[in-house]
Amino acid sequence: MDFRLKVFYSVATNLSFTKASKELFISQPAISKHIHELEVQYKTPLFSRTGNRIVLTPAGELLLSHTNNLLIAYRRMDFEMNLLTNHISGELRVGVSTTISQYVLPPILSSFISKLPEVRVSLLNGNSHDIEKALREGLITLGLVEETTRQSTLHYTPFMKDELVVVTHTGSKLARYDELTFDELCTLPLVLRENGSGTLAVLESALAEHQIKLSQLNVLMQLGSTESIKLFLENSDALAFVSVRAVTRELMAGGLKVIDVADFSAERMFMFVQLQGQSGGLEENFIRYMQDYK
Repeated sequence: MDFRLKVFYSVATNLSFTKASKELFISQPAISKHIHELEVQYKTPLFSRTGNRIVLTPAGELLLSHTNNLLIAYRRMDFEMNLLTNHISGELRVGVSTTISQYVLPPILSSFISKLPEVRVSLLNGNSHDIEKALREGLITLGLVEETTRQSTLHYTPFMKDELVVVTHTGSKLARYDELTFDELCTLPLVLRENGSGTLAVLESALAEHQIKLSQLNVLMQLGSTESIKLFLENSDALAFVSVRAVTRELMAGGLKVIDVADFSAERMFMFVQLQGQSGGLEENFIRYMQDYK
């Protein structure tokens, strides 16, 4: 595959030349050179600047879509060739943050171990901070975390987008709201995830863009899992910020309701995390399998 497309994919998914440089271990001038060559080749800009941020142009969005399809095809080819030519066995030690372990991983993991029965998988669950700590201490060799502040000793690979939404139980007095202002959000009772969780870190960052601190919210309590939050909501008149992936069944069944917050968005990326310089092995096969399954 053309290395320039790998460079473009890294810049496009990170929306940062600096992060792409760190991810690919090449200089920023080299990153810029590869992007410029692609723009010359296709005779159109792929990125535009808005203040200190870069965004994809329509041409960039199109190229990203095609590049993603190419990467999936290459990963599938590599994985299937490995299945054909190698006897894959061993132990895979994975640490998974709470939301991913409960709502994303189980069906993928079930499929993985059915195809590779001689691979032993051990799981460590915790919040994103716990998983990164376990990785540095050598307790696990691969992590799956909710996007937080990246640490320089670790390497992050995007996996899946997620969004935090405000929900309440449909039997709550607060279910009368369809949309909230920030002033209303700050006064109504809220339940949040615990300190150290990726969910709370993403929420804090998203609120900061609107000059709102967590301390300004009317927080009833913080709980250590989304399941605890959902049970709490069933018996209270409160709101909660949760992953939309965690409440899909409740929304479809009519037990919970999403309430919009005007001009507010809290998106994040689920990420694979490894020690810098680590590559290959069962971890790489597992990453490829999860990306193809998705």
